[in-house]
Amino acid sequence: MEETFVPFEGIKNDLKGRLMCYKQDWTGGFKAGFRILAPTTYIFFASAIPVISFGEQLERNTDGVLTAVQTLASTAICGIIHSVIGGQPLLILGVAEPTVIMYTFMFNFAKARPELGRNLFLAWSGWVCVWTALMLFVMAICGACSIINRFTRVAGELFGLLIAMLFMQQAIKGLVDEFRIPERENQKLMEFLPSWRFANGMFALVLSFGLLLTGLRSRKARSWRYGTGWLRSLIADYGVPLMVLVWTGVSYIPAGDVPKGIPRRLLSPNPWSPGAYGNWTVAKEMLDVPVVYIIGAFIPATMIAVLYYFDHSVASQLSQQKEFNLRKPSSYHYDLLLLGFLTLMCGLLGVPPSNGVIPQSPMHTKSLATLKYQLLRNRLVATARKSIKTNASLGQLYNNMQEAYHHMQTPLVYQQPQGLKELKESTIQATTFTGNLNAPVDETLFDIEKEIDDLLPVEVKEQRVSNFLQSTMVGGCVAAMPILKMIPTSVLWGYFAFMAIESLPGNQFWERILLLFTAPSRRFKVLEDYHATFVETVPFKTIAMFTIFQTIYLLICFGLTWIPIAGVMFPLMIMFLIPVRQYILPRFFKGAHLQDLDAAEYEEAPALPFNLAAETEIGSTTSYPGDSEILDEVITRSRGEFRHTSSPKVTSSSLTPVNKRSLSQVFSPRVGELRLGQMSPRVVGNGPKQASCGRSPLNQSSSN
Repeated sequence: MEETFVPFEGIKNDLKGRLMCYKQDWTGGFKAGFRILAPTTYIFFASAIPVISFGEQLERNTDGVLTAVQTLASTAICGIIHSVIGGQPLLILGVAEPTVIMYTFMFNFAKARPELGRNLFLAWSGWVCVWTALMLFVMAICGACSIINRFTRVAGELFGLLIAMLFMQQAIKGLVDEFRIPERENQKLMEFLPSWRFANGMFALVLSFGLLLTGLRSRKARSWRYGTGWLRSLIADYGVPLMVLVWTGVSYIPAGDVPKGIPRRLLSPNPWSPGAYGNWTVAKEMLDVPVVYIIGAFIPATMIAVLYYFDHSVASQLSQQKEFNLRKPSSYHYDLLLLGFLTLMCGLLGVPPSNGVIPQSPMHTKSLATLKYQLLRNRLVATARKSIKTNASLGQLYNNMQEAYHHMQTPLVYQQPQGLKELKESTIQATTFTGNLNAPVDETLFDIEKEIDDLLPVEVKEQRVSNFLQSTMVGGCVAAMPILKMIPTSVLWGYFAFMAIESLPGNQFWERILLLFTAPSRRFKVLEDYHATFVETVPFKTIAMFTIFQTIYLLICFGLTWIPIAGVMFPLMIMFLIPVRQYILPRFFKGAHLQDLDAAEYEEAPALPFNLAAETEIGSTTSYPGDSEILDEVITRSRGEFRHTSSPKVTSSSLTPVNKRSLSQVFSPRVGELRLGQMSPRVVGNGPKQASCGRSPLNQSSSN
């Protein structure tokens, strides 16, 4: 994003860039065919379930004035409008928890004022939305989103981990409440007797952890050794929604042996009940609000405007991080302007506004990266097999794959067409008889799936169809409310925990926290997998200090969310990281170390088996699954982050020796240093000894 504070300049640039690819946004989605349903279904559940839960929370806090019907309607309407005329279609809109907190505060304020009361609460909230929209208009026009350029990884990942903690907190709180009597319920009912409350709580634990564990397991289905390829791919794509249905069905197994209210299920009015649509005509009541309260609405509106500006912009930033390799331009300024119109519309309709949400937005991008990988990989595998059948040389095979790859790309007129990665010298030597690019391919040595995995860059299927479809499906939930009320609340808590855990892979802050708890004798394993470059360039003590600082800051922000109304202003603490990063942290950390720890791009060194550092050949084979084993490195691997390799990946599908020259090209520069006193169990006694090369930053603390 180009930084500009000239009025309307940012909006004009955003519109110009997005209009150039608007047609492609739709055609690209339709060309994906039925495969677009996988990311659509995945993000639909991630969007709808929290919104339903927040709607229930609003219903309790506002005495039924606002319900899940309103939160679903707001999410659907805003989502559909944004998917059609919004700038960044990867951004997911929804009613977020800070909005629930603000509306709860405003309801309590209005209820305590005789001039407003319960009846004029929505009318006064409409004026709050009017002021909020005006401030969002001003910020968008003046280019306030340019400040987002100052946010480095330390702020974005801290905010992402904070949201994950809030989701996990909501899950834990919900499970604890399963053992208690809900508010405004008849305490004399049988299901609220102590013994039945305990039974309800224990059953809730079974349902929640059942959904959590099976959901996480199903996301890794592509790496299973059991089942056919298409079945594993189907489970990986649709397993989580399926698990929601399965555990909802399990909740009905003891139905005849327990009271009717066990387990507890969603409570929300049907869309055709009087309480569900009485707020749609709130606009005509806004003139009944006293003038002093119309002016006073500016105060909560200021808080909401700052909150929406930050949440919306950061959600958009996290959904289009550089490691996603997006090809289309951003649209921060125009999207903020559109958010102002959507907030105004929601206020006039009497529903809580929607804004960009985390972690749904980056989850949407990851799921579309999976889709793009599936489409590219299947096409290239078919092309490679066809070329091998015609006895093509490795050079011809590579050119054919390059041509097929370009046919799958539709770059914009101002972009250079992106190509496959270059073939490695080790690949040429290992898959041909003579080590020449024009030599025939040895079919017994050339592993098609593995080599294509190495050649394909990370890409995202940038389109509008999935966002439009999932928003429409959320709108369909309003009509399907009688069916949704069959879902146990404990299944919702399990899904909240699933979303919290699902958002952790790829968060470098989380990876560094895990590194702190890794035993010094086991830190060499970090280099066996893909890893960030700071692991090799920054001393461990510096990594620890930086991570401890970030953790303390995170805990302060998390503690701030516990303060009743001031908690919604925690984004100000995140924004304060801009001057902290620019002026304070450089006083405590070396510039080079700080750049590696807080780099704008997540560059990673290649994975390196530890025994490769001690031996001169790879002595094990690597098996790769069939065609449906797709993008495990993005979704189904335990470290799941997106990886940019700065040097070739070391792989082999045979017992082919690797000469010293090729080893020197793929060695991580500090791998040998880890061997000083930290020999891998797989290496001891099995290979020649290697001279020590000093100490790795990862092992500096272990010698103390």
